[in-house]
Amino acid sequence: MESPVGSIKTIKYPSQGLQEGQVLCTAVWAVDTSNRDNIGWADLFGQTLQNANPVDQYFLNECLLQEYPESCDCIQTDVECVEVNLQDVPPLSPNVTWLSLRSNEIRVLSDFVFSEYPALERLMLDHNPLSILSQDTFMGLQSLMYLSMVDASLQQLPHPRFCQHMPALDWLDLEGNQIQTLNYSILRTCSKLEVLLLMDNRIRRLPENTFQSLWKLAELNLSSNRIRELPKNTFKSLSKSLLKLALEGIEIPDIQTKMFLPMKNLSHIYFKKFQYCSYAPHVRSCKPNTDGISSFEDLLANMVLRVSVWVMAFITCFGNLLVIGMRSLIRAENNLHAACIKVLCCADCLMGVYLFFVGVFDVKFRGQYNRNALLWMESVECRTIGFLAMLSSEVSVLLLTYLTLEKFLVIVFPFSNLRPGKLQTVVVLASIWLLGFIIAAVPLMNEDMFGNYYGRNGVCFPLHSDRQEKPTAKGYSTGIFLGLNLVAFLVIVFSYSSMFYSIYKTGINATDLRSRLHRDVAVANRFFFIVFSDALCWLPIFLVKILSLLEVEIPGTISSWVVIFILPINSALNPILYTLTTSFFREQVEVLLCRWQRRHTLKKDRKSLTSSSIFMEMPRAPCYQLPAYIKRVSLTAADPPACARGTHVFPIVLRSSLLT
Repeated sequence: MESPVGSIKTIKYPSQGLQEGQVLCTAVWAVDTSNRDNIGWADLFGQTLQNANPVDQYFLNECLLQEYPESCDCIQTDVECVEVNLQDVPPLSPNVTWLSLRSNEIRVLSDFVFSEYPALERLMLDHNPLSILSQDTFMGLQSLMYLSMVDASLQQLPHPRFCQHMPALDWLDLEGNQIQTLNYSILRTCSKLEVLLLMDNRIRRLPENTFQSLWKLAELNLSSNRIRELPKNTFKSLSKSLLKLALEGIEIPDIQTKMFLPMKNLSHIYFKKFQYCSYAPHVRSCKPNTDGISSFEDLLANMVLRVSVWVMAFITCFGNLLVIGMRSLIRAENNLHAACIKVLCCADCLMGVYLFFVGVFDVKFRGQYNRNALLWMESVECRTIGFLAMLSSEVSVLLLTYLTLEKFLVIVFPFSNLRPGKLQTVVVLASIWLLGFIIAAVPLMNEDMFGNYYGRNGVCFPLHSDRQEKPTAKGYSTGIFLGLNLVAFLVIVFSYSSMFYSIYKTGINATDLRSRLHRDVAVANRFFFIVFSDALCWLPIFLVKILSLLEVEIPGTISSWVVIFILPINSALNPILYTLTTSFFREQVEVLLCRWQRRHTLKKDRKSLTSSSIFMEMPRAPCYQLPAYIKRVSLTAADPPACARGTHVFPIVLRSSLLT
């Protein structure tokens, strides 16, 4: 593992005419090998070597140590013993300054093993099965600046005063070990540390004063540990020095802005979740920089989402308002059923309003979302539109279930008296709205139990669960999405399946096989699209909710598709499925258009044509024809055997009630 910025390597070499050991120049370079923020100084030393003449090259490659293992490589005072099956630290000359013992079989480092190397500046013990270190292992390393023990199976650090014998240590890399404990007493003598890398260990807790002595620390990496809680003052002592902080893979249940605000010079921070970035708004670079919905700059992360939210809002609002207007103008065959459809459109229209406001606030925060993210997610506006989305979703689900059950009773039990009257319909509709309002409002009534229920993401909809979510909120959302909504979906699927089976069974005795097949196919197609649209909307939501409860990592792009595209799909399609595609509605629209055409023609030709000639010359328009469902009733009623048996009255009732 190469050194990031702050790691300094010094190579001394003699020039022509100087005695061995005399110094002509010193090449110093700094390298940032973290794959995140490369500063670009890595070529400095290479350029120095390219400019050297052949004689200088000879001296550069010469070993200046009198003693080192033959299996190792030596250049100047640097020794590299990589993958040579060493079981102990080999004997070396005291003037060694750089020692790499990576990928060997060293299991034990005895006390004072490095005491004869006071000039050693860099020591690498990566990929050795060390397990345990003694406090006196590093005795005598007065000049050591860089120590790397990556994947060395370390279970604990020498306690206390780990850096007691390494007063110049400024770089410590302990990645990939099994360290469980880290506290102030261990790091107390490491005051010169500038880089501390502890990722992929098993650290469970960090006391508040753990880093109190590290007043020069510029980079700290704690990623992928088992830390469950970060006290609010954990990084307080690093307020002036820390430039980089990595907390990837760590849940921070009680995250607060004041954890990071004191670190005024912090320029890069790395979290497990994008949502945490809103708690460090002053940091220039925060990653991950998106959750698939929002980004560091914008509430909606990409252009597809920004355009789609407006398109879906327009389609949803326009379609439902059109149906409400048309249903109000056109005479309904069943006034109670028409009232239910208009109420359904009102509920679905709220989903369009929700999407509209998401688009508005996306425009408002464009280019500076992270500065406003925390305030936005905790704002009254976010909670209000989240409430509207939940109200729309639940009222729509309950109304669709009610409409399905109503048709189920009409079709499966055509001769029963199980028909809701006007009063019963009003009571049911009012109860559905009241229940939907309660479902959406309960999480707003007790923040201690539910937390910020609607403000867990930029679009203010509580679909995804995580460890941060309060148990009450998690149980409540699970009960709604995987309880109430799943039961409603199953009821709809069962009801439409039963209706289709009843239609098919009753139509078996029909005398006209072709007519029966045509009717069955038409009904099957209609049922299929109704159930398919419900499944298309709800099944992905059920799946996302289940996976989030199982703590499966869900890509943010999936969440964005679910919230912007999948969630509103029922609200956009319901006007089409329940009104615009019904035969009765189409026939009534044709009648209205015909009447308008007739009035327009009469007004235009009043001076030149008589009324009788108008009727003689006008083409046969749909408004002069009997509606199709009346023709079907008349034709069926004229069949005495069918009427006598009473078996074909059922399709007549079905045809006139199902498609309205």
